[in-house]
Amino acid sequence: MRRIRAAAVGAVTLSLVLTAAACGGGSSGSEGSNEQPKTLTYWASNQGANLEFDKKVLQPELDKFEKETGIKVKLEVVPWSDLLNRILTATTSGQGPDVLNIGNTWSASLQATGALLPWDAEKLKTIGGRDRFVESALGSTGVQGQDPAAVPLYSMAYALYYNKKLFAEAGIAEPPATWDELAAAGKKLTAKGHNGLGAEGSNLSNNIHQVFVLGKQHGADFFTPDGKPDFTSDGAVAAVKQYVDLMAEQKIVAPGNAEYAQNQSLSDFAKDKTGMVLWQTASATFKAQGMNDDEWGVAPAPVQSGEPGPGKATNSMVAGINMAVFKNTKNIDGAKKFVNFMTSEEEQVILNKAYGSIPPVKAAQEDPAFNTPALAVLRETLASSATALPQVPEESQFETVVGTAVKELFAEAAAGRPVTTESVRAKLEKAQQQMPKN
Repeated sequence: MRRIRAAAVGAVTLSLVLTAAACGGGSSGSEGSNEQPKTLTYWASNQGANLEFDKKVLQPELDKFEKETGIKVKLEVVPWSDLLNRILTATTSGQGPDVLNIGNTWSASLQATGALLPWDAEKLKTIGGRDRFVESALGSTGVQGQDPAAVPLYSMAYALYYNKKLFAEAGIAEPPATWDELAAAGKKLTAKGHNGLGAEGSNLSNNIHQVFVLGKQHGADFFTPDGKPDFTSDGAVAAVKQYVDLMAEQKIVAPGNAEYAQNQSLSDFAKDKTGMVLWQTASATFKAQGMNDDEWGVAPAPVQSGEPGPGKATNSMVAGINMAVFKNTKNIDGAKKFVNFMTSEEEQVILNKAYGSIPPVKAAQEDPAFNTPALAVLRETLASSATALPQVPEESQFETVVGTAVKELFAEAAAGRPVTTESVRAKLEKAQQQMPKN
């Protein structure tokens, strides 16, 4: 997801809505109808520095769509802290939009509700076909073997961003490529009075993304091949402990980061307080924080040893935003036209350039705007060393319970209490017990 903020999954859980019928908003017109839809409602996710930024980016494009088609799009930009619960409520209340953005990690969970329009081969033809999209982005659009529940809109990947000024002061010549090198660089930074690495310990989704990647590096998947939770394997425990130990043992993450959940680590980075952050597609955020492009560098996120690649050298989850349509919208024809417009090559260049993300549409990636050194690292990561989070119906509960376990472990570390293999396993066992019973 874009610039992972705390996704407040909260009290409304997907297990309560798996059998619910989804309803959409909008006005007249339906699939197969000769009547032209006149209005669509659109929930956009907050991709920019603030909601107003998104409105300034999106409204001219929506006006362009209306001029071309006669269909007016009513825009609401929804903060990440509210988005998932808003979507879940819409599936049961019938008071939802026609078209919406979803974090790609939620695709399978929302697919299981039956709320979203499946994009079968025939519908994909209406937007140019499956082959227009990067395969890794399509891998996070729903359960493998089923028709996609959404269409890729923005693609991102994690990377290691480093503050050039602080690296020079600490005598660090090259960005670290392995976790041991990262720990060594972090200690050089802390010796100079800076934070070595920034983290967002109270951000549940970010916690999941980091420990999922470390889990892959330790040979763990967090779910069995048949989709059952597997949070207490040796690899999963080792992954969570390694991440929390960046604060507890290595002491390169400041204790105050245990409470961070809203991009505070990026603010510290931009203010020369922190030397490194592991983040997804952060360039637009740094610019919004007043940081010039030549003040920071980017490198592939660390692996245990050797070079990034598939399997145990995975160094990012496949991050991104998908665009979905509520199945019961009265404006299916108009909604498909809108998705086609937003995923057109021209719009993909405009939107992804504004947000500093990467187009999941292959042809749009050829635009020079996406060939910068910073984006080249992200494109290579998506192409060769990123793995999609488990596309299982319980993914959102996984983010909640395991993300919370990591948050609680960071709180223990910040308080100076020991974080042991046993205490990590106990937290993950408790998290697994909270998952729905199949």
